[in-house]
Amino acid sequence: MDAAPYVPENRAATELASESSDGAGAPQFLELPGRRLAYRKRLATDRTRDCAGILFLPGFRSNMAGTKATFLDDFCAARDLAYVRFDYSGHGASSGRFEDGTIGAWAADAIAVIDHVADGPLVLIGSSMGGWIMLLAALARPERIAGLVGLAPAPDFTEALIWNRLTGEERDQLLHHARLETPSAYSDEPTVITRALIEEGRWHLLLSAPIGIRCPVRLLHGMADPDVPHRLSLDLAERIVSNDVRVTLIKDGDHRLSRAEDLALLGATIEDLI
Repeated sequence: MDAAPYVPENRAATELASESSDGAGAPQFLELPGRRLAYRKRLATDRTRDCAGILFLPGFRSNMAGTKATFLDDFCAARDLAYVRFDYSGHGASSGRFEDGTIGAWAADAIAVIDHVADGPLVLIGSSMGGWIMLLAALARPERIAGLVGLAPAPDFTEALIWNRLTGEERDQLLHHARLETPSAYSDEPTVITRALIEEGRWHLLLSAPIGIRCPVRLLHGMADPDVPHRLSLDLAERIVSNDVRVTLIKDGDHRLSRAEDLALLGATIEDLI
């Protein structure tokens, strides 16, 4: 029997809203051609001006109000670190429809935030799909990246964890109707998989060749993850050309890695890099 398809967790700028120093209050917006990205930004203090800032990249159907995103805001506030979190197009408070999104479009959102919102060197933290976006952004802007932290990273998930797990009938429906609805373990609403998501995703697959990332990389993955096999992080570590790559496996960790002990491990990992 086929395994169930993966159901993940939920410079063109023309204007920048005024910046916030505390990451609180209403979100701000980055205006881009055809889309408007919501973000929250916390500034570094004089004491930490020379430290790398943190940029969080959420997962598929997730947003900057999630547990890990808000934990990182508190973490950075306590250490006076710069921090940016945002919503991809079609997610959270950003403009657009989720069904119109693709991996390339969401990677372009992340790169735009790096270019126009975040300051200085950055440690990118990518959760699930955000781990794929993290890699694409680091390849596009290597001079800005001080390190990467992947949380159950899911590069190539559109092919390896969705398309390859679909039945013949589901593939036919997706190809003929351009969309497929699948149950979600994280929402009462079904997850919509589009033909464009699958086909455009093939332009961004990474795991079939060496990945030219040379900064420090840390990957955290639960061995009890029902959605993204932890061996994917091992495969990813082998593909990244940097020698400073570490994989930490949490034997009882699930996909979200949002328990108190998981968040404590995330914090310790960041402190090691910073």
